[in-house]
Amino acid sequence: MVGGSMGVAELEHGGRLQQARARFPGAPEPFIDLSTGINPVPWPVPALPPAAWARLPEPGEEQALRQAAAKAYGVADAAMIAAAPGTQLLIQLLPRLFPQREISILGPTYAEHAACWRAAGSLVREVENASALDDAAAVVVCNPNNPDGRWHSPAMLQALADRCAARGGLLVVDEAFADLEEEQTGCSGLLPHPGLLLLRSFGKSYGLAGLRLGFALAAPERVAAIRAALGPWAVSGPAIAIGVAALDDAAWRRAASVRLAQDAVQLDALLSAAGLRVLGGTRLFRLVQGNGPAWFDRLGQAGILVRCFSHRPSWLRFGMPGNAAAWARLEAALG
Repeated sequence: MVGGSMGVAELEHGGRLQQARARFPGAPEPFIDLSTGINPVPWPVPALPPAAWARLPEPGEEQALRQAAAKAYGVADAAMIAAAPGTQLLIQLLPRLFPQREISILGPTYAEHAACWRAAGSLVREVENASALDDAAAVVVCNPNNPDGRWHSPAMLQALADRCAARGGLLVVDEAFADLEEEQTGCSGLLPHPGLLLLRSFGKSYGLAGLRLGFALAAPERVAAIRAALGPWAVSGPAIAIGVAALDDAAWRRAASVRLAQDAVQLDALLSAAGLRVLGGTRLFRLVQGNGPAWFDRLGQAGILVRCFSHRPSWLRFGMPGNAAAWARLEAALG
């Protein structure tokens, strides 16, 4: 699709439990959804004050959310933070706000990036090797990458952002899965940078995807343009209240990272024992190679949904089981 007036075609995504139940009508319930990279043990949401639901958020409340995000993500000034109802909206908005004639996307990766830039009229070049980005003026990189967990150092990305800025372009780094990868370092310390824009997902790390909350991190002038495009009250009162409290909860974030790191080791062992080759991943998902269609059907019949890829039929992505019962059912299905 080309042209800013055209929409983005619906792409494959995880989490389609209604489709799974229709495809596997005899599967046992409850269906276990391992098709997404969402923390299966969410941050414990407290009771919210009635005002969070009953009135529009005050500007000071939205400012408190941006300050909490700045602190959590290591950004010096909340003027470099824009809050949005999910990073997907930001992915669709960026090509309209910062148009590029041509953009290179390091893949295979989250397909919405390419789809949204194409829908806005950009010539999209999808490459699989970072060395192919040397001559690009505009680039999208997911770090760590979805679905294989590939990671690029801040030094490499700073050099890439410098080259993009020198050519009048932009480097978009999608850090949707970076929050819990504590041994790694994101790129927030490079801001403000004229050629760099970061995306951070709240719902994946905190297990609250239905809340719809995400952030763009960039130089103040870019953030101002994003906030102006989103307009007032872009984020709901409940999302602000929950976001501020959760982002301030560094102890919960550290504990979740440790737990999920242990879960990743356990899941890798289960998958390897079943004859699947672990290709990589993050603390929130693992990517394997094997007879993808056969395993997808076998697990689906057992009431377990995993993520398959039409462009890589041998790949499957597994999210983390959230409790002992889910682990037991997965182990039995893989056995």
